Amino acid sequence: MKTDFFNLGFEIGGLLHLTGKQAYTCLQQGAKLVDVRADYEIAIKDFGVQNKIYCPFTASDSMLKTLPPDTPLIVADCVGLHSKEIALKLLEHGYTKIANLSGGIAAWERDGLPMSHEAETMNGQCMCQIRSRKKDARD
Repeated sequence: MKTDFFNLGFEIGGLLHLTGKQAYTCLQQGAKLVDVRADYEIAIKDFGVQNKIYCPFTASDSMLKTLPPDTPLIVADCVGLHSKEIALKLLEHGYTKIANLSGGIAAWERDGLPMSHEAETMNGQCMCQIRSRKKDARD
């Protein structure tokens, strides 16, 4: 499994986990990012990479069969919880080139990796904590 991801990452319970920097290296070498976040989460912050596939967690059962089985896939979400669940499900369905993005987009952003939305206007690492940094005009 690690060989599909250039011997990067760490394995826990049969699942490979990659840091943001490791995932970015793999994406530059041909892996694809499978983003399982909801549309409203993507509208707030998005991974600034071209080779990504949107597969919302709520629609994952029907979309999993459409993912390329021979391409290394890095599953990502906000903080790494739903992505881990989807990555394990992919392994159960016979996919072998699967990794989880440890820490999700929160860790990705913290590592200073490319974002396609203005990250400076938002604050918080979890969707339940994200709020605008801009002051309300009434303040």
